[in-house]
Amino acid sequence: MTAAGRPSGPGPAGELPKGPTSPPRRSGLRNPQRAVAGLGAGLLSLEALVLVLAIQPIRVVGGGLSAAAIAAVVALAVVAVLLAGLIRRAWAWPAGIILQGALLLAGVLHWSLLVLGVIFALVWAYALHVRRVILG
Repeated sequence: MTAAGRPSGPGPAGELPKGPTSPPRRSGLRNPQRAVAGLGAGLLSLEALVLVLAIQPIRVVGGGLSAAAIAAVVALAVVAVLLAGLIRRAWAWPAGIILQGALLLAGVLHWSLLVLGVIFALVWAYALHVRRVILG
């Protein structure tokens, strides 16, 4: 018997239970697509927030943050926000990989951007792994 009280196997006459049947969900989530999109959007939003909030501490503590580095950080944050809004599209996940690569390249402008790039690239790689496990 299942938790709903219906027989789980063939009945006494060898009949299968009637009613709507659907294939079992692999992850157990109600809507795996939406859950994965929420993960990606949340991560990209957090990345944008960290990038924008990191400008001032880097300027004060790290010194030497040029106007080009600030412009790169702001541009990367804007792209991250745009990707967060478009994460349900199939091309947004590979675009997120490109964003992480661009942040790593921004490390040429200041070493702290390289550190942030490594951190977020690792987190993005984990998000891609979770996406692959959940969606198959």
